[in-house]
Amino acid sequence: MSKLYLVATPIGNLEDLTFRALRTLKEVPLIAAEDTRTSRVLLDHYQIETPLTPYHDHNKETKTSKLLDHLDKEDLALISDAGTPAINDPGYVLVQAALQEGHEVIPIPGPSAPVAALSASGLPTDRFLYLGYLPRKSSPRKELLNQVKDLPWTLVCLETPHRLLDSLEDCQSVLGNREITVARELTKLHEEIRRGSISFARAHFQEQPPKGEITLVIAGADLDQTWSESQLLAIIEKELANGQSSPSQLARTLAARSGWPRRKIYDLIRNQ
Repeated sequence: MSKLYLVATPIGNLEDLTFRALRTLKEVPLIAAEDTRTSRVLLDHYQIETPLTPYHDHNKETKTSKLLDHLDKEDLALISDAGTPAINDPGYVLVQAALQEGHEVIPIPGPSAPVAALSASGLPTDRFLYLGYLPRKSSPRKELLNQVKDLPWTLVCLETPHRLLDSLEDCQSVLGNREITVARELTKLHEEIRRGSISFARAHFQEQPPKGEITLVIAGADLDQTWSESQLLAIIEKELANGQSSPSQLARTLAARSGWPRRKIYDLIRNQ
């Protein structure tokens, strides 16, 4: 049986293509690409002359069977616009279909924006939950965040520039003012990695509207024992300096994180 190769491609810097990926793309008879125009830039850079065929959300219903017909005869490589195929793109449909037909599916690992952001976040990496793109609208977005707010694992998700501020507001509302890393334009010329509280990220991107691809890495729920008073006071001082929350909002948020009663926290805030 022929093989389906899942070839990870650069998420920005073209030098991130691996030697194995380069060889595979040169040797296969055909490459299925999410956007042939984007992929042509990469192939031209490395002088890869393998034919391209489009495979995306708008043609996957009809194109999957045609690619399976190709796999009946020859190998095929699948690439996405950037990063690892079948992650947040229609490639998983082809993978499922190829496996059902008995074809071997072989990953050629490489760049991945969620993993790159996680590794550079400074947050725990031993256990994490990948959420993909957050829902577009606030109500389903909050519903998803409520489902994961009590989990201790680091949360990783993708977001678009025009929805970032709304999503950060919902994250702070549901999750509390946790630590977050906002990784923007990874490996590209204007790469930016911002680490701090969610309120800090909101303030920064309110002043400097974001552009490009964005990955969010958010601290999981703190399931440790109740915070000490000194720890709580330090966080209160920091959040009051940020000025992003009212005393009642801050008390409610910290009560969910610290193990302290909301009324006691509110009294501490008023005495600052």
